[in-house]
Amino acid sequence: MQWAVIVLSALCVGMSKTGVQGIMLMIVPLLAMAFGAKESTGIILPMLCMADIMAVAYYKRIADWKIVAKLLPTAILGFFLAIGVDSLVPHGQFRQLMGWTLMLALVVMIWSEIFGKENRWMRKWWYAAIFGLMGGFTTMIGNAAGPVMSVYLLSMRKEKMEYIGINAWFFLVVNLLKIPLQAFVWNNITWNSLQLNLLMLPIIGVGAVIGVSIVKQLPEKVFRRFIQVVTILSVILMII
Repeated sequence: MQWAVIVLSALCVGMSKTGVQGIMLMIVPLLAMAFGAKESTGIILPMLCMADIMAVAYYKRIADWKIVAKLLPTAILGFFLAIGVDSLVPHGQFRQLMGWTLMLALVVMIWSEIFGKENRWMRKWWYAAIFGLMGGFTTMIGNAAGPVMSVYLLSMRKEKMEYIGINAWFFLVVNLLKIPLQAFVWNNITWNSLQLNLLMLPIIGVGAVIGVSIVKQLPEKVFRRFIQVVTILSVILMII
């Protein structure tokens, strides 16, 4: 079962990083069931980094670095917040807190989308800071920052290719910064897990190619609706 889960995860990681981002929805809980919650974060992180490098190589010129720079400082702060509270607060309570926070942000985003009103908050300095903090925290706790970034970038009304490009660069930097913390603080990245990751590299590559081909076929409006639906599902799963 573990081999089946890791192969499926590698394929989906590749697809998600090159555009089909909602597909990661089922991977995080599957890996947690197969390998254990904290252990699974150490297994998937190097695969995410490999896929991030592939995504950046393809979308390298399609990104707004100003947005990435706004998110990174508080995202790094979120890492250390996650490490600090890991042993103090039950994981389920944090998931629900993040879920309800994202639900509020989703309501604002959908309200703006339906009624065509600009989200006035998105131009405030603290708007990006809050999403950066939530992104850093959730990615450190369980590699689950996808919905956070989706809500933020959808609220910023980014087009399909720019959305993917910003995601690729942000998560490449964030995931590379997480590796020493996971390896030396949580001790859940080992030589054996890295060997497993390297075995999965061709599968990740296949997934990345599939993801690029799917995104090319999706019209802008369909892509945006797809991300919205998947993000709503992700938030619901965090809450329940």
